[in-house]
Amino acid sequence: MTLKKTLTIAGSDTSAGAGMQADLKTFQEHYTYGMVALTTIVSMDPKTWSHRVDPLPLEVLDKQIETALSINPDAIKTGMLGVREIIERAGKAYLDSSAKHFVVDPVMVCKGEDEVLNPDSVDAMNELLLPHATVVTPNLFEAGQLANMSPLKTIDDMKAAAQKIHDHGAKHVVIKGGKAFEDSHAIDLYYDGNTFYKLMTPKFETSYNHGAGCTFAASVTANLANGKQPMEAIKDAKAFVASAIKNGWKMNDFVGPVNHGAYHNIEKIKVEVEEV
Repeated sequence: MTLKKTLTIAGSDTSAGAGMQADLKTFQEHYTYGMVALTTIVSMDPKTWSHRVDPLPLEVLDKQIETALSINPDAIKTGMLGVREIIERAGKAYLDSSAKHFVVDPVMVCKGEDEVLNPDSVDAMNELLLPHATVVTPNLFEAGQLANMSPLKTIDDMKAAAQKIHDHGAKHVVIKGGKAFEDSHAIDLYYDGNTFYKLMTPKFETSYNHGAGCTFAASVTANLANGKQPMEAIKDAKAFVASAIKNGWKMNDFVGPVNHGAYHNIEKIKVEVEEV
């Protein structure tokens, strides 16, 4: 039996809830063969859980990408990239590959912090990644940055941002609204270039959501690699991450990760789709 191969170009979360650890767990849950080219190592101060971000040398990343591309990944995703040079390497990796799909998770901050890791990275993503993206998966903050808009507070704001992000070249845009809105549902907005859709699951009152964004993008990547069409890949990814969030758990006094095995081992959450 041959598995589809999925590659993440991303950082390492030493606590293993997010980053390439979340990606590889998600790839495995989707029965794909996960690979990684590591960009950055993120560790945490045990006393405060503040993040310590240590990029790897570019030549080390290049060697990893060379190895991974020789195995011919079917789909590639990005995670924490940071500086322009690494963003450029990630975009080139996709262009040099035989992969059919490229999923961009435009990570700009570490969860729990609000400082953009590198302000120049926004322009670099718009220029070097989005023109090649099959799907891009920003949260509300990231979407506002990519679209050069003030904070997104309504569905109309999300629609305007999605259109601008699509104009940068991304074929499919998913803006993750999550539980930010005064609604009984966790709402994401999907734009395929023609039609806007709300993707909705029940809202779960939990703070154990570390790694949710990485997990969602990795699920989309694996679904595309396995042959699903974008709408189906995105909808199924939302169901996967909703199950993971609902069944998240407390790891320590600072953070609780999502449960990557929940969808297949505990329960499947239904996703409602509504054209808007």
